[in-house]
Amino acid sequence: MNERAPLVLCAEDHEELRRDLCDELREAGYRVVEASNGFDALAHLKAMPDVILCDITMPRLNGYNLLQQVRNEFPELADTPFIFLTALSDRFDIIEGKRLGADDYLVKPIDYDLLLATLEARLRQVSRMRAKSTRELDHLRQGIHHLRSEISEHAFAAAKSALDLMAAGVVLLDNRGQPLLTNRAALRLNLDKPPLSGIPSLEGISDTSSQQLHQAVRRSLAANRLSAESTDCLRLSRLGGRSDLMLFICSLANGAANADSPAVAVMLIDPNQRVQLPEPLLAELFGFTPTEATIATHLADGQRKEDIAELLGISATTVAFHLRNLFQKTDTRRQAELIAVILAGSMSLSIES
Repeated sequence: MNERAPLVLCAEDHEELRRDLCDELREAGYRVVEASNGFDALAHLKAMPDVILCDITMPRLNGYNLLQQVRNEFPELADTPFIFLTALSDRFDIIEGKRLGADDYLVKPIDYDLLLATLEARLRQVSRMRAKSTRELDHLRQGIHHLRSEISEHAFAAAKSALDLMAAGVVLLDNRGQPLLTNRAALRLNLDKPPLSGIPSLEGISDTSSQQLHQAVRRSLAANRLSAESTDCLRLSRLGGRSDLMLFICSLANGAANADSPAVAVMLIDPNQRVQLPEPLLAELFGFTPTEATIATHLADGQRKEDIAELLGISATTVAFHLRNLFQKTDTRRQAELIAVILAGSMSLSIES
């Protein structure tokens, strides 16, 4: 185990079984917090567990409802493995848990060797996923820093030409939140002039969406001043019945850079102004099949899963099957993370080429 052992939240209403589980986990070197029901488990989420073990048939708040709340209301735990402990081995129960976002099942009576092996495997998977995301963001940051390493008219023009090849809209902001560079795709989105706050707004988005955007940019600006990393994936609703706007915002972690250096990158996708990401490029980069690359492209364009199914003439179940493969091949767990990785990967290849 590492110096700071992983923390396991064990939610089980049967006291004797819970005690045995926790004893086994502590003996194996894990830190453990115990919960006797779903509401008790919710109260312990502030401890930021690395793994959640959860019985399904608990009183008051069952395992399914707890899982749903964790996945919907605790984005900071999005990559935390959730493992069901259950006497329910029926196919329907397993499918329902998987549909809600469960990562694994252990059937009672618990095989403790299998339990420990499952925990180790899931923690390794999370570690790989986080490392890959870090590499993708580092690649993005390094590419942008390289483009602006020499402040000259020629270098700036070269940067804009490279970013104009991007399917996504890209806006680079300085350390005051002022736009330094806006590529062609972003210009088509009718960016308003920055308000007094110095942070750009978007024409036609709702007040709530505008507030979300400003908060995300402020977080990235604050992180950049500390040479820290910050990323946000947003889906902004727009007025007039238009499709949602997808945004990926990240700090460039360059610390106290001068005013002419980019501090924050904002990537924007408008499904009404589709400039398709090259599907062969996505297939080569991530090992997608042609169908997976097509679905990934539509997702990056802001299409919903049901719309993709109708557009391609396939069932929603088939789309869900391909989506699981996309998550696996990109080491992501949520649709927003998948889109962010696709955009970051395609951007880095555009910059290199």
